Amino acid sequence: MNRTSKSREKYNRLARFYDSYNKLAERLWFSKWREKFFAPLKGKILEVGIGTGENIGYYDKNAEVIGIDFSEKMLEKAREKLIKSGKKNITLKQMDAENLNFKDDSFDYVVTSCVFCSVPDPIRGLEEIRRILKPTGRLIMIEHVLSKNPVLALIEHIHNPLTRVIMGVNINRNTKQNIINADMKIVKDQNLALLDVFRLFIARKSSKEA
Repeated sequence: MNRTSKSREKYNRLARFYDSYNKLAERLWFSKWREKFFAPLKGKILEVGIGTGENIGYYDKNAEVIGIDFSEKMLEKAREKLIKSGKKNITLKQMDAENLNFKDDSFDYVVTSCVFCSVPDPIRGLEEIRRILKPTGRLIMIEHVLSKNPVLALIEHIHNPLTRVIMGVNINRNTKQNIINADMKIVKDQNLALLDVFRLFIARKSSKEA
């Protein structure tokens, strides 16, 4: 069994508990970040790792949104939210972030929220995002990453083997460097919470592609 399949199995098992597990963080932080960074977006949007669909209620009704996830059980929860929302402009598909079944230069925006901690090959996933973004498009990521604070970083390194085994989540990834290694240009890097653990990244294609 490859890494993607193992990670999918973990998220299938976690799907029924996922929203309850994240309830406090959603109330404290994520709801306001979704409202601020995702709600204003227009055009054609791809959400990579839509999970249980927490962003569904925030998307503009005039945007064209496709949400993908590799876990069928997480998508079941997202479909429940989509039906309750009554929105007709959002489509859900099962798909792997490392193999996006879309044409080059297809999307105005790609968004993620705490997804690239669990993509087995994050650079491969980011390269796929770069490929399907329009030349003028933007990648908007809300992610938890390895802190520059030595104490926080040590805590993340110590706990990472446990979170990786239980949830398939890496809490010590250098997502900023992964974006750069995927040949994308970071246009905004903002600390959001827990000093610099939760971060906003906005990126675009490199200047030679844009």
